[in-house]
Amino acid sequence: MQIDIKGRNVPVTDKIRAHAERRLTKVERQVSDLARLEIEISKERNPRVADRYVAEATLYLKGVTLRARDASPEMLHSLNLMVDELARQVKRHRDKLRHRREARAAAARQASSAAARSAAQLST
Repeated sequence: MQIDIKGRNVPVTDKIRAHAERRLTKVERQVSDLARLEIEISKERNPRVADRYVAEATLYLKGVTLRARDASPEMLHSLNLMVDELARQVKRHRDKLRHRREARAAAARQASSAAARSAAQLST
């Protein structure tokens, strides 16, 4: 998985980059190597906004795009919340694909067994 981290009004330090990559290992194992993840970290300029640090992620997979966004008073905390939300979405997407694949295989098995039964009835 290719990971791009951008900062808006915030410098992206090596500490933030390493933390994001370490937290994303679970998501990275669940998606294809061709997947692309863009993370954008920003800081609200308005001092009255309590949740100043915002972390947004866009994960481009084959046929689907997943997005996650979270904000909190601390940079690493908002990054953690965003990664958790993205992991939940990836898991849900994988489960949906798995259930579709299993349902398609079960329907194919039923169709082939029904065809075999009708062929056996015709031959007798």
